[in-house]
Amino acid sequence: MAISRRDLIKAGMGSACVMAAAGVAEMQENKPPEAAKAASADRLLPIPADKMTVEQKKAAEDFLAARNTPIFGPFIPLLRSPEVMLRARAMGDYLRYKSVLPPKLNEFAILIAARQWTQQYEWDVHHPIAIKAGLGAEITHALSEGRRPGNMPEDEEIIYEFCIELHRNQSVCDATYARAVSRFGEQGVIDLIGVTGYYTFLAMVLNVARTPAAKNTMPLNFFPR
Repeated sequence: MAISRRDLIKAGMGSACVMAAAGVAEMQENKPPEAAKAASADRLLPIPADKMTVEQKKAAEDFLAARNTPIFGPFIPLLRSPEVMLRARAMGDYLRYKSVLPPKLNEFAILIAARQWTQQYEWDVHHPIAIKAGLGAEITHALSEGRRPGNMPEDEEIIYEFCIELHRNQSVCDATYARAVSRFGEQGVIDLIGVTGYYTFLAMVLNVARTPAAKNTMPLNFFPR
């Protein structure tokens, strides 16, 4: 008799995809190099110019005009839906460059999202930016290993507690909220939520697309499941 997906979940086994994801590192260790490479191949490669629709070409041109660079990273898979890509780029323009949060704290929130989603591309892009903005190397090292950083200044501690609670609990407690509002104001809190949500969205896109990391200078291991 066939066993339904619901029965598997009720039995605590989960779906085949969940089980595969949980053991992806172990499976790839035992595969030939060609098989491991295929399992992690980019699913949504750049679209050749001659294959783009009119809407995609226009979106790519608008992106270049706004960012002064061709589409890259998560915007490559997002181009499959040009309007989504353009609106995501516009939101990112504010959250990345105009947020009321100081750059160091903004980048810290981005790294927390990248770590929560084990998103190597996102981490590799933003880790050097965070260090340049003043975030301590010991902070990012602990975060990369999934540990709570020690000896954080108060503003970094508030960012960390707020983001971790939001990622793990899908909300924040009254005490955490009050500390964040007291330090950053209501607009700062909304910007922090925006950064968390936006870079979670990009991490989802990159993970599903399997966009390869460019540098991989500080590898992120999958969390135990």
